[in-house]
Amino acid sequence: MKKSAASFEFSVLGTVRTPFADKFGVPRQPGLVEEARGIIQLNKDPDLVTALKSLEEFSHLWIVFVFHEHGGKNWKPSIRPPRLGGKQKVGVLASRSPHRPNPIGLSAVKIEKIILDAAEGPQIYVQGVDLIDGTPVLDIKPYIPYADAIPEANAGWASDPIPRFEVSFSDQATEDLKKSDDPIALRKLISSIIELDPRPAYQKSKLPIDSEQSQGLEFGMTIQSHDIKYRIQDSAFIVYKIEIRK
Repeated sequence: MKKSAASFEFSVLGTVRTPFADKFGVPRQPGLVEEARGIIQLNKDPDLVTALKSLEEFSHLWIVFVFHEHGGKNWKPSIRPPRLGGKQKVGVLASRSPHRPNPIGLSAVKIEKIILDAAEGPQIYVQGVDLIDGTPVLDIKPYIPYADAIPEANAGWASDPIPRFEVSFSDQATEDLKKSDDPIALRKLISSIIELDPRPAYQKSKLPIDSEQSQGLEFGMTIQSHDIKYRIQDSAFIVYKIEIRK
């Protein structure tokens, strides 16, 4: 693709703090995991405090952010979306892949509270995040239902329901949960992430959860400074160990 003669520079307004230390396990869309909470930590700037005036009147907002872990140097014009099992190609601009010509993303999240006088700078507590910890924020905008929600919209190739699978916890994992600050909330968060089967599309296609070859396969992810270990068992997932990272 030919580079445009026009280019623009943007200043980062802050970052988003989330439970996700790496890409594996991050929900693929905002709102899929309501228990996934984050904090939009804006820069310590009095102008930003003023700029947030009246945002508390809204229930949701849009985050305009940078896919800082991807970049746009090696983007390809077509990709294989996980929703299609990694088997079918679509144009990258007909997808929400992070590997884009310009690595810019957009997520709608629920506002829980806003703290304007936080020591580090203004903070917006949000729910339903789908971002890796440290994601740079370019802008935020209030979500307005009459303009942003289109109930009759066609979801195209992404219209099929998202499958969810059973998740259970071993006795060991249940004991491990008790060491966390909020065992109930952490259990809900872990369950909501794993039930979506966060494995890469090619792996899910090659080794479906109900195949004989998949039984006993083990996986791990990091959530809120906890190392989560789980496996496929009886065509479902079981969390068998949770360790606090030191």
